[in-house]
Amino acid sequence: MAETKTPQALVCNGKKRAQQNELNGNHDFIAIKNAMVPPSSVWEDPAAALAAARHEFGEHGGVNMSIEASAMFTVMEPENMGIPVVEPETMRRILSGELRPDRDFFTYSRHLNPTVMNLGRQMAALEGTEAAYCTASGISAISTVILQLCGSGGHVVASMTLCGGTHALLSHFLRRTCNIKTTFVDIGDLDAVKNSIVEGQTKLLFFESLANPTLAVANIPELSRIAHEKGVTVVVDNTFAPMILSPARLGADVVVHSITKFICGGGDIIAGAVCGPASLVTSMMDTQYGALLLLGPTMNAKVAHELSERIPHLGLRMKEHSRRAMAYATNIKKLGLKVIYPGLEEHPQHELLKSMANKDYGFGGILCVDMETEEKANRFMLHLQNCSQFGLMAVSLGYYETLMSCSGSTTSGEMDPEEKAVAGISPGLVRISAGYLGTFSQKWSQFEKAFYKMQESGGLFHKN
Repeated sequence: MAETKTPQALVCNGKKRAQQNELNGNHDFIAIKNAMVPPSSVWEDPAAALAAARHEFGEHGGVNMSIEASAMFTVMEPENMGIPVVEPETMRRILSGELRPDRDFFTYSRHLNPTVMNLGRQMAALEGTEAAYCTASGISAISTVILQLCGSGGHVVASMTLCGGTHALLSHFLRRTCNIKTTFVDIGDLDAVKNSIVEGQTKLLFFESLANPTLAVANIPELSRIAHEKGVTVVVDNTFAPMILSPARLGADVVVHSITKFICGGGDIIAGAVCGPASLVTSMMDTQYGALLLLGPTMNAKVAHELSERIPHLGLRMKEHSRRAMAYATNIKKLGLKVIYPGLEEHPQHELLKSMANKDYGFGGILCVDMETEEKANRFMLHLQNCSQFGLMAVSLGYYETLMSCSGSTTSGEMDPEEKAVAGISPGLVRISAGYLGTFSQKWSQFEKAFYKMQESGGLFHKN
């Protein structure tokens, strides 16, 4: 097990609890009461918070944390004549919640694992929340949060523009299996959001900080204010904007992530995270009522270790993703194509994003080009991939290579044509995740090559 000179819980700056009466209830083994993240006057930005988070060392003093790959943990008492003693009474106290992981007592990795807990500390620091825990996928993070907060018969108000999988979860699966009903609204229409909340019934407001794929920007402070006035919990998917936006610092209660995307950065890991109040994360790991614990979307410790080594340079990567996206958007616009990017001044929420964003991280690594029809979109992407090697046709995002997909037929494919039209998803909308491999001049020359070749073959581009 990793060396921890001051064992602590899943908070980015917590300290070990010494007294039993300081613990927040019998099951509060995840976070430590009153051990909060720094207050707003101290919390500067995600990079500073990550630098201030506790550093775990390896078992033999390595600069990196050891991987605790065990599924289960033995209970060792102090040595008796040189032989470790396994004490059944200690096992009982661990299982009852009396002895907890904040004091280095573990039982089973579906409950809690030291390596996964370390990644959770990093995620809590990144998002400026009191606690966090990581899951096997982004959709499992979203679904377990909704189930924990809503329960059977609950009501959700959600943005009409969401990742296709999230939309399907809310519109079909949860309605069928749990009788959880969702009202989809234009998240930019604050009056519509307010009027959709049914006092006493609506449990949560769910939206994406930057909408997938339209890149509409949510007014997080105002939406949070509206929800909180009616006693509704605010859950924000911040997958598109890690480091750039900090929803919890802007008023949101819970932040979820598909770590698979920008945070992973390598296109090789599926993972998710729930970041929020200690009370929520603790309740989600409750042995009788916890959605995370009982549904079991457990993250593998080896995956958690791999991800924990990538988070320290996430800020550098996001800055370059954003820089490239801004340059592409500016240049593509000059070619006469219809470009959607919140960094452009003509984007309807440009000033809003500017007012909410953490300094120096840009406006995000995603841009869209609207080719109007799916046929034009596919020809456009084929030229960019096969004629000039500008990027790859693939779903997902946040990779070091540029990725392209026609959102209407791929990542939003779960939505029917009417739902996509209402959400503003054009049949020819091409989502581009700007990579940073190669020099910008090299990649831009590849884009221009594909552009002019396609123009020569039929002139299918839409002009502004």
